[in-house]
Amino acid sequence: MRRRSLLISVPAGLATLAACGDDKSDSSKASDSPSPSASAPSAAPPPKIVDGPLPAVTSGTKFDEKPTIAKGSGEPSKQLAVKTLVAGSGKAIAENDFVVANYLGQVWNTAKVFDNSYDRKARLAIQLTQGQIIDGWRYALAGKKAGSRVEMAVPPTWGYGSQGNPQAGIKGTDTLVFVVDVQDTFNAKSSAKGKEVPQDDADLPKVGTDTDGKAPSIEVPKSAAPKKLVAEYVLEGDGEEVAADNSVLVQYKGVLWDGGKEFDSSYANKQLVSFSLQQVVKGWAQGLTGKKVGSRVLIVIPPELGYGDNPPQGSGIKKDSTLVFSVDILAKL
Repeated sequence: MRRRSLLISVPAGLATLAACGDDKSDSSKASDSPSPSASAPSAAPPPKIVDGPLPAVTSGTKFDEKPTIAKGSGEPSKQLAVKTLVAGSGKAIAENDFVVANYLGQVWNTAKVFDNSYDRKARLAIQLTQGQIIDGWRYALAGKKAGSRVEMAVPPTWGYGSQGNPQAGIKGTDTLVFVVDVQDTFNAKSSAKGKEVPQDDADLPKVGTDTDGKAPSIEVPKSAAPKKLVAEYVLEGDGEEVAADNSVLVQYKGVLWDGGKEFDSSYANKQLVSFSLQQVVKGWAQGLTGKKVGSRVLIVIPPELGYGDNPPQGSGIKKDSTLVFSVDILAKL
């Protein structure tokens, strides 16, 4: 079981958003989506990757447009059929990366669309790790570059197996067809890359500006904690602004104002975190709203916007604690 972060505003803790994943505490935009998550690791050997056959994309042919895919003709390959429809020039995807993408999935022989992220207007952020995603995606996307549109036909062996996915109306004999628009790819060492902003207020914590993938330092002053929320750029990116109803993919580190002790960190967990701003404690939601993708943000959260007198059990956070976070906004979903 993955270690859960401590950000959510209810005591159970925040499950990382695997969009079509197995955690039920995800935002409604993502948790209703039935695929391409996998409920259990597959024991199947790696597939042979072949060029086809693949149904034609008949409309929405440009990158990041919602595609329309023709019904499959004849029998699909029993291997994994993969074709790059648009070749990107960004970072190459590696095993265990977090991929941010839009996608559409349908059944080969009926053309029934069982899921797509375009209509939800919420991109997928999912880790290409065995057991977190169907193996067809893991093998088809490995080595592809951000900015690419990839089409794949996934037979049951590397999809949902003989049990299918009844929630999505997928039978155990169905080959699945996906078109995936890869927006970006990240790993556990990803950092913000924004422009450094002066940290001139001696009464606020100082956050390190290194972008080498290691957890930044956070130096808490000996002065009294602020009574109101603080949300300041440490590194200012040039990406889209985050809205109050968005989901984001982040790296973060949290320490207590009193004593500066670390209580949670995606760096220590070696696990990026994604979530809806409507799920998390109010200080996070308010602090990240309006901030730009690619930024590192200092957030100081007073108790009434954090956990107040009900901190998560076992977190090491005392009642009425002021919390200090460094947050790298990697992507808006």
